[in-house]
Amino acid sequence: MLAIYKREVKNYLHTVIGWLFMAVILFFISLYFVAYNLFSGDAYFADAIGSAGFILIIAVPVLTMRVLAEERKQRTDQLILTAPVSIGRVVFGKFLALATMLTLPILPVLLYPLIMGNFGEIGYAQAYVAVLGYYVYGLCCIGVGIFISSLTENQVIAAVLSFVALFLTYIMSGICSLISTSGNIVTKILGAGDFYSRFADFLQGTLSLTSLIYFISVTAFMLFLTCQSIQKRKWSVSSKAIKKGVFSSGLIVISTVLVVAVNLAAGSLPEEMKSVDVTGSKLYSITDETKEMLKQLNDDVTVYVLASETNADSTVKEMLARYESNSSHIKVVYKDPVKSPQFASAYTSDQVTGGSLIVVSDKRSKVIDYYDMYETQLDYSTYSSTVTGYDGEGQLTSAIQYVLSDDMPKIYMIAGHDEMTLEASFTELIQKANMETETINLFSYDAVPEDAEAVMLLAPMSDYSDEDVAKIKDYLAAGGKAFVLATYTETDLPNFYSIAEEYGVSVSNNMICENDNAHYSQSPFYLVPDVEYSNETSDIDDNRMVFMPYAVALDFDEEDEDLTVTKYLTTSEKAVAKGDVNNSTTTDYEEGDIQGPFCLGAKVTKSVDGVESQLVIFASEYIFTQSADTAVSGTNSILFTNVLDEIVDSDVEAISIPAKSYNLSTITVTQSDFIFISLITIIILPAGMLLAGIVIWIKRRRR
Repeated sequence: MLAIYKREVKNYLHTVIGWLFMAVILFFISLYFVAYNLFSGDAYFADAIGSAGFILIIAVPVLTMRVLAEERKQRTDQLILTAPVSIGRVVFGKFLALATMLTLPILPVLLYPLIMGNFGEIGYAQAYVAVLGYYVYGLCCIGVGIFISSLTENQVIAAVLSFVALFLTYIMSGICSLISTSGNIVTKILGAGDFYSRFADFLQGTLSLTSLIYFISVTAFMLFLTCQSIQKRKWSVSSKAIKKGVFSSGLIVISTVLVVAVNLAAGSLPEEMKSVDVTGSKLYSITDETKEMLKQLNDDVTVYVLASETNADSTVKEMLARYESNSSHIKVVYKDPVKSPQFASAYTSDQVTGGSLIVVSDKRSKVIDYYDMYETQLDYSTYSSTVTGYDGEGQLTSAIQYVLSDDMPKIYMIAGHDEMTLEASFTELIQKANMETETINLFSYDAVPEDAEAVMLLAPMSDYSDEDVAKIKDYLAAGGKAFVLATYTETDLPNFYSIAEEYGVSVSNNMICENDNAHYSQSPFYLVPDVEYSNETSDIDDNRMVFMPYAVALDFDEEDEDLTVTKYLTTSEKAVAKGDVNNSTTTDYEEGDIQGPFCLGAKVTKSVDGVESQLVIFASEYIFTQSADTAVSGTNSILFTNVLDEIVDSDVEAISIPAKSYNLSTITVTQSDFIFISLITIIILPAGMLLAGIVIWIKRRRR
């Protein structure tokens, strides 16, 4: 076998065909690498690899057309039939030689992710998994080409038939979709020949064990069929030949069953074993919190996907498969909107986007709109949206908890005093925590509703009436909970702040100015406070920061035995609270200022006669805004969610899964580097390979 391998490799390296194949493969990968990654700044090398996949179905038939057809035409195949080594060894030796021709141009490609890494952040694991997918896909194409080459002695026919076969495997997914969007027995049979969808698994950031097994098993099967095709030519028409033919047919049937069985077994493995998530943000994985929640499920939940299984979003589909594999109580059902256009109307009267999820239990249902599973960012210069995050797990885990919960805690937002309005991103956090909200004006109520788990008093610009204050205080005295945002305003709010005074909190209208540059960003009024340890801040590590612009000074009574103060955020000792911020001439202490340090956020628990109530207060209304949260990569929203989870009672422990980053940063390549790398990868390396082949061919022709 080694002698055959060496002979075949030598033959390919002594002809233009071998060098042309390597040059073409390297050229197209390099071309897409330069166009996508270097020129456009795409940080995903898999995009270049995926675009270069099509060239294999053109180049491989040209490489494999002569491997056995030429032997048959020149009658040198008789040497194979009479060789002292087995036909299997001969075929495998030829296959290894062809694999070497594919390996050689792949070797310099392995350096491309390293080149990209010099210009920005990239996912190396994703890049090399994509290269692996390209390689095993190419080997499988070679296996098909070898088999077809064994069927004819005409190289052109072998090349054309190989191209047709590989092209069909490339478009098989589309053919199956045309036959049936929901799938049937025909599409399942045809789907066995779908090469490109398996190749695409490697491009999406997963090391797919099932696809890897598929390519290896199909390649081995093609080589086995090649051996049987050659073996048939050794037989003559006789009763003995008939017996051998029956034996060979039996082997083909057995090998076919074996390949099918191996792939079915791989497909039945748990989802975590079938594929490894190699994305940096673990886009396709589910967190330990979700897994623990799924293990504790006792009631059945059905997740309806408003799409056919073949056309469903691959990221969502992968996620749902992991939910199913972690709990027998989760069932995923795909509903094709074309076949069931009115299905969603049974659960909601709203228009539902295709690809959305409907989570259903015996208690209730919840719709997760497809677009809510993705976070987008609008580029105002082009008015185009870019997907920046994937929130599928957070939305689905929250929905499962929601549909199984016996009691939904309700938060009332007090209105009527020019309060701030929570932005959509923060109201969505409340919904994800399976809490309901309702905005009310206390003027229309005799008291705070009895079903209130908490009330939110969000930075009013006009003062509360005596009646409103009395209603809030009565609610709190009975064991209620309040979430309060203070604000800087030129209007006095004595009634409003009297609510906080019941909990030993004094609010001054002095704006805090930080003089320690480690505790502010850009402006001394843009505070970056220290995060004190508590249950609510335990998952905010030292590498994360909270951002709080324009905070006022709070003072807490920590000597009252009825009060327990849990601090969240504090300033440095150099902070001062400006008494007249508009006329202040310096950031340092002046007459009329208050010297720090200050507590900027805390929870005060009050116990009187066995009744416990709570008030949470933060010193700025701007802390829980999208702009402040974005500045610190979502730390403010983590604090917001944790505080609500801590003060609101629920029969189900709320799990809030943050959205996962969807995109890496773009890479930036200087013009000089771009030109130099382009010349090397697109021109010099491929042209050098092709030139080497031409020179070797000419020298051999002259001998």
